[in-house]
Amino acid sequence: MAGFKDLKGQGHAPTLFMAFLYFDMSFMVWTMLGPLASEIAEALALGGRILTQGEIATLVSLPILSGAILRIVLGFGVDKLGAKMTALISQMVVILSLITAFIMGDTITYEVLLIVALGLGFAGAAFAVALPQAGQWYPPKLQGVVLGIAGAGNIGVVLDFLLAPKIAEHFGWYSVFGVGAAMAIIVFIAYAFLAKDAPSDIYTSRPKKIKDYIKLLGDKDTWWFSLFYAISFGGFVGFAGYMKVYLMNTYQADMSAFGLDMLDESNVKVIAGYFGALCIFAGAILRPVGGSTADKVGGVKSLYFFYGLVAALVAITALVDLPFYAAIFVLFLIMANLGMANGAVFQLVPQRFGKDIGIMTGLVGCAGGLGGTALIKTLGWSKGTFGGYTEGFLIFAAVVLVAIVGLSLVKTRWRTTWGVQAGGRI
Repeated sequence: MAGFKDLKGQGHAPTLFMAFLYFDMSFMVWTMLGPLASEIAEALALGGRILTQGEIATLVSLPILSGAILRIVLGFGVDKLGAKMTALISQMVVILSLITAFIMGDTITYEVLLIVALGLGFAGAAFAVALPQAGQWYPPKLQGVVLGIAGAGNIGVVLDFLLAPKIAEHFGWYSVFGVGAAMAIIVFIAYAFLAKDAPSDIYTSRPKKIKDYIKLLGDKDTWWFSLFYAISFGGFVGFAGYMKVYLMNTYQADMSAFGLDMLDESNVKVIAGYFGALCIFAGAILRPVGGSTADKVGGVKSLYFFYGLVAALVAITALVDLPFYAAIFVLFLIMANLGMANGAVFQLVPQRFGKDIGIMTGLVGCAGGLGGTALIKTLGWSKGTFGGYTEGFLIFAAVVLVAIVGLSLVKTRWRTTWGVQAGGRI
């Protein structure tokens, strides 16, 4: 089993750390609108702009959608310009978007927020840069744990839920964008000095053309991996982005009972952020565990287990009227298994598409973002149409079951074809 101790003497530790930090910062910025959705909706309402459930879902999901599409663009950039240059350009766009929202403050409109949300998508696209940059330095047998470490940067969304509501309570919701911009600038400087592209004797870049993307899209394994990541990462980022909205809509009265002034609704938002952070933390921190587990027992077997638990737990959430503490526990387990499934999927991808990892990280990452967008919109639609989330959760559970069937269809072929020469367990 490849573990953290096996990294000693391998690769380039500063680059691995900066890939993690860059992705951490980016993920925090990318999902920033989720924990601020309630505050933004209230601020716009004071100006006479009342947001519907659908508009809230659109605002929260738009960075996820643009990030999904931009992952393909940045994946292409990694092959053409190198991971480091691509990352620096992307980070500049994100910093400018944050500064714009901060400067406009309470005068900002919903339409301008949508434009800012599109700019924040560049942060979500960091996935297509950070993971291949880290992976290029390490051999196949360590890809699970290395990409798990780099991918664990999605812990940034935990910081959103812990800090954003509190900052918004004391200094205004737009101040969160100012703090985010300052932090992003610090990471930008550190990344510029510490991160390095792998030298040619370790990794040889093979710039691809558009026809190469089209060729990979013609490979059925590309679509299978896209489906699997749309479930695992899409589920993680979708639930993470919508977590606070869901908790506020479903358990606001329960959260008001935590020794708080029930008339002070802002405190309830902070508590919702804390419980959301607890659940999201599980998925973020356990991603490397999923990759390491897949290194030991195989990615397919790991995904069977993780997906099976997710389907069962989501169905319970949909069909059982859970009390608050039980709901938080179930959400915690859902996010934990989605996070580990993320690591397991990317234990397999480099083994199947090692020579095209830049493009594949973009394509598969795009699918993950699209999955997250679809989940947020589905939950928003469910709430707006039926007044609850049962239908939305059941739809997601059904899609997870489809992925489990898909694993059964591909496992034998994978293990007897490319898996034989892959260098790791399938």
